Amino acid sequence: MEIIQAEHIMHNDPAHTRLEHDPKYAHGSAFINGVYCSIDEAAIPITDTGFIHADAAYDVVSASKGFIFRLEDHLARFEKACEKFLLNNPYSNSQTAEILTNLVKLAGTREAYIWWCVTRGQTPANRGDLGAYKNCFYAFVVPYAYIANDEVRSRGIDLMVSQKYIRIPPKAVDPTAKNFHWMDMKLSLVEAMQNGCDWSVLCDAEGYLTEAPGSNIFVIKDGTLFTPDSGCLEGITRKTTLELAEEIGMPTRVERVHVDQLREADEAFLTSTAGGIMPINSVDGKLLGGVAGPGEQVTQLHNLYWERRWAGWLGTPVDYREPATV
Repeated sequence: MEIIQAEHIMHNDPAHTRLEHDPKYAHGSAFINGVYCSIDEAAIPITDTGFIHADAAYDVVSASKGFIFRLEDHLARFEKACEKFLLNNPYSNSQTAEILTNLVKLAGTREAYIWWCVTRGQTPANRGDLGAYKNCFYAFVVPYAYIANDEVRSRGIDLMVSQKYIRIPPKAVDPTAKNFHWMDMKLSLVEAMQNGCDWSVLCDAEGYLTEAPGSNIFVIKDGTLFTPDSGCLEGITRKTTLELAEEIGMPTRVERVHVDQLREADEAFLTSTAGGIMPINSVDGKLLGGVAGPGEQVTQLHNLYWERRWAGWLGTPVDYREPATV
């Protein structure tokens, strides 16, 4: 079994191609505090605390073949993130869904990367009064792009366990609330790429796996699937993968996973909205299972994921015949 060339299919199958759209949305569409615009025109106040203090919650969902995948799950996760960070989305879940759908229509994207956030806003005179802040809503849509393209997924990601950095502890910033605190992950990416690797993964202070930049991590050993239960985002693609594994009869264990389990794994992979299921080829220069390329079980999960996505599974259809309500 070989990895489905998902990127190639998306670029060449008419069912995935971009629809006619206003040229001003060629690079994407945006929504800035009540106003729709092109992504090239989108801007936020420079003193917004989301920008200067990372004081925000955000989420990302994707569309494929005009179906927004697990939108309700993403909206629910975002609502919880706002609660955890004491933020208030000025729009209801149904209004948020309408805004995101309008952005997809404006950009004409069947294959879409859909991003939105709520920031604390600008600092009022009484900065200690949360009620004095005007929380702000921003969103954008751009054509979908992979963290790992067909070539990388077909050979597998060469992963590096960061030696310089650990993940921000959950008691500092709650990783289950999707947030802008990415410096540990960004610096680990630089470290990995300077060492000739494609991507990085971070551990906690005790050597247990947490997550990779923008991704959850999975390990397969003796046919059983393992993924960390703490120190990481509760990813929607992670949730989907666990469901698919159960469907095909693969035992799963959500628990603390030591980095040594990754290094000794038979197979491993990352999951992300921006990439789906992405096989890992090597860890710190060592081929997983002693064999180059994706293993049989991760290949099965990868292909099943995209087959289901393209069939509209758990998708909210976008009616492109109806104009965007702007």
